[in-house]
Amino acid sequence: MATRLTARRFAAGLAATAAAALLAIVAGLALGSVPVDFAAVLAGDPGARTIFVDLRLPRVLLAAIVGAALAVSGAALQPTLRNPLASPEIIGVSGGAAIAAVLGLAFLPAGALASGLVPVVAFAGATASSLLVFQLAHVRGRLDPYTQVLVGVTFNTFAAALILLVHALVDLRRSHSIVFWMMGGIAIEPYPVVALAALLVGAATAVLLREARSLDLLALGDEQARALGADADAVRRRVFLASSMLVGAVVSLCGIITFVGLVVPHVLRRLLGSDNRLLLPASFFGGAAFLVACDAIARWVAAPAELPVGAITALAGAPFFIHLLRRGREARGGLL
Repeated sequence: MATRLTARRFAAGLAATAAAALLAIVAGLALGSVPVDFAAVLAGDPGARTIFVDLRLPRVLLAAIVGAALAVSGAALQPTLRNPLASPEIIGVSGGAAIAAVLGLAFLPAGALASGLVPVVAFAGATASSLLVFQLAHVRGRLDPYTQVLVGVTFNTFAAALILLVHALVDLRRSHSIVFWMMGGIAIEPYPVVALAALLVGAATAVLLREARSLDLLALGDEQARALGADADAVRRRVFLASSMLVGAVVSLCGIITFVGLVVPHVLRRLLGSDNRLLLPASFFGGAAFLVACDAIARWVAAPAELPVGAITALAGAPFFIHLLRRGREARGGLL
């Protein structure tokens, strides 16, 4: 979509996605195994306030933060790697967080698990894996996007094999915790944890937004980007590190939630165009709306039981991924 980005289009696109996020948050607050009576909350009813303030609100806010982080990361990685199938899971950060968290769930003492140490361990694993993949993806001193994809996929495959091995060795209680974490789910976290996640996501998103124009140039190819004044290698480094912070922060809290970073940017690119000055902030709000809606469905569709939100996003995203793959194959004359 080559339509020039005007101030009016920018404002309209941003307002529409922000409104979608707000509507999803309101719906997420209202839906669940126990409906929220907003009038009772405002009237000060203790039961209603407990459900709203202590249980529903922090979960919905965390879902919005996680969805925003995954979507804006995917929107930035696709032009950076010049790969329409690129998403946060492909850069290896999810695999590192998963290995660290599963090892923590399997072998840390019960007291450490109760103290909430697993997210800290997972974030450390995400950071370590991102640095490892970043170093291995350098070819002759430059960050090569194709090598990066291969290294990320290989690392995630290794992570999956190690997780299966650990899962086979632990007892039933810890095995259940590992399976639930691997399926991805939005937990009820204390407000300070939600605030810290918002701070990390906000800082990393600000870095990506500053690179919006450079990402537009990078999508044209490295030579043209350099001719137009963009340092392709430096842009890739900043985008990769910021995306690693985004994914590491949210995966450490919620486990592996797939396809948000693939589906949301592609849908918005079709609707709003490919100019990253609009696409990145729109993906931020669109990702928040998408994951809050998926989490509301997960809590409501089988109430009082609850489905993992990662299962909902996978059901929505897998057909979309196949569609993109088929479209890309047809564009290349039927070759994979």
